[in-house]
Amino acid sequence: MNDNEQIINLLQPYLNNDQFYIVDCQVAGRRGGRIKVTILLDSDTGISIDECATISRQLGNDMEEHHLFDDAPFTLEVSSPGVDFPLTFARQYKRNIGRQLAVTLVSGEQHRGTLLSADETGFVLDIVPEALSKTKQKKEAEAGIVRLSGPTPLPYEQVKKATVEIVFS
Repeated sequence: MNDNEQIINLLQPYLNNDQFYIVDCQVAGRRGGRIKVTILLDSDTGISIDECATISRQLGNDMEEHHLFDDAPFTLEVSSPGVDFPLTFARQYKRNIGRQLAVTLVSGEQHRGTLLSADETGFVLDIVPEALSKTKQKKEAEAGIVRLSGPTPLPYEQVKKATVEIVFS
């Protein structure tokens, strides 16, 4: 088992029967220097600083007891992904229904809009059409380019990256 797999196995008892889920787990500095382990956790209702601190203490103790890095010193950071971290799980999309997203598709197309719904296979984004000059509209029409707008279903496999946009009103 590699480092990530071992850490994820040690982390399982602290996820409270799937209340929390792992968004990301990274190990850096394994080839010399201090090892840094960064774990991003989330839940359907968010995760508090106190919950992250508790999990970090418990996991850190387990990692030391299991001599995970052969007694090499390590730093462990457990936190929530933050609003600027890309959405990666259906659970994250569901939690952000009603918020503005910036979405980049695998094809390279970029869209912005309001997340209307989400399920296990994809989500519906109410895409706001990009304002284009008349010249650009004409060129795209001649080239047969059709811009998406309005409620548009997007399967997760077509999404390269989706992030929540902060809107100040």
